[in-house]
Amino acid sequence: MFDPLYALSPLDGRYSSKIDELRGYFSEAALQRYRIIVEIEWFIYICNKLKLQGTKELTKSQVTDLREVYNSFDLVAAQRIKDIEKTTNHDVKAVEYYIKETMKGSGLEKYFEFIHFACTSEDINNTAYALMLQSAVDNEIVPMLTGVVAKMTEQANQYKDAAMLSRTHGQPASPTTMGKEFINVVDRLNHQIASVMMVRIRAKFNGAVGNYNAHLVAYPKVDWAGANKKFIEGLGLEFVNYSTQIECHDYMAEVFDAMKRINNILIDFNRDVWTYISLGFFKQKTVKGEIGSSAMPHKVNPIDFENSEGNLGMANAMFEHFSAKLPIARMQRDLTDSTVLRNVGVAFGYSMIAYRSTIKGLGKLKIELKALKTDLNNSWEVLAEPIQTVMRRYKMENPYEKLKELTRGKTINKSTISKFLTKSGLPKREIARLKKLTPEKYVGLAVELVEKYK
Repeated sequence: MFDPLYALSPLDGRYSSKIDELRGYFSEAALQRYRIIVEIEWFIYICNKLKLQGTKELTKSQVTDLREVYNSFDLVAAQRIKDIEKTTNHDVKAVEYYIKETMKGSGLEKYFEFIHFACTSEDINNTAYALMLQSAVDNEIVPMLTGVVAKMTEQANQYKDAAMLSRTHGQPASPTTMGKEFINVVDRLNHQIASVMMVRIRAKFNGAVGNYNAHLVAYPKVDWAGANKKFIEGLGLEFVNYSTQIECHDYMAEVFDAMKRINNILIDFNRDVWTYISLGFFKQKTVKGEIGSSAMPHKVNPIDFENSEGNLGMANAMFEHFSAKLPIARMQRDLTDSTVLRNVGVAFGYSMIAYRSTIKGLGKLKIELKALKTDLNNSWEVLAEPIQTVMRRYKMENPYEKLKELTRGKTINKSTISKFLTKSGLPKREIARLKKLTPEKYVGLAVELVEKYK
């Protein structure tokens, strides 16, 4: 029996338990099941909707029995299809033969040749992959990302008043709050999640080279383009009117590119939180028995954010290849898309591991308000910005240059700022107001922006 310790991929070894839910969408068995769904639903459609000459309208009981072929699909069924494939050396044909074999004794034997009727394998495959991708994104990927966003939003509100020094180019800059920095990421993620959900999942069902050649010869009077469009739309997909032998996979590229953007946002976030931890802005809750270093007992490493970043990189390398390669095919088609598509679940697997790691890491964070305050109090020079801006308001001469001379590359404290303000020439009320300003209070609308976010 196969042992996960011998798995070549960590997805089926070390990380196996973290992606179990994806096996029902992207595994070999799942692909077989989605193919069966398409084959069965097409057979039901041409019998009960198109009512092609030579078919018969199926009873409710027969429809139920047919759908039971995929509703009760299990590992035994999947293995039977693999056994058939050993003879056919063709995976889609093996599915067709499996359905016929399973439905023996149903009274439908004389109509079996309408299973896979006028279909090319790619009609079945592209529709199966479309259903697979739509189901996985709707039922697993988006809910998991929503969980990431929910945790970030919760902490954004928790940290909304936690003033902190910003850093641009790694140098002290205008203060913000930790909550505002978190809500920035929430907003970016929500926008890109919406982009994924807006992609129209498409399928073609138009025969060997996209022209309904065989369909028209067999039944010249049927409006095949219209009929097949209704079939695909009945599955909840958008119909592709024009194609070669294969669906062009442009919509897939849209999904993968959107996923890549989501993952890039999270890579950015993971690195920022990692930096906040290194600066002491966050401590991490310790787990009893957990070890941070084999040599240094004191260490509590930000391993969850590092794990997430690494797995997001793996996922994005694959998403990049998918979106660049899949829309390209030689002439009517070649087999390169087939072997690449079998790896789609791998990219989503690495993504799911990363999302779980980010959520886990967020759950360990403990904000260190004292460290944030100390950092702010060591950077009074950031008040050069508001002071010179107020001076501009009063049309004073060279305010920027004066503050630059006072602060650039120098150690500044509260006293330095106070003395400058006293001699600034500003109205007394403005001097008094600005002397009350501290780096900790200079956060603009940061708190309100978090509170108002919806």
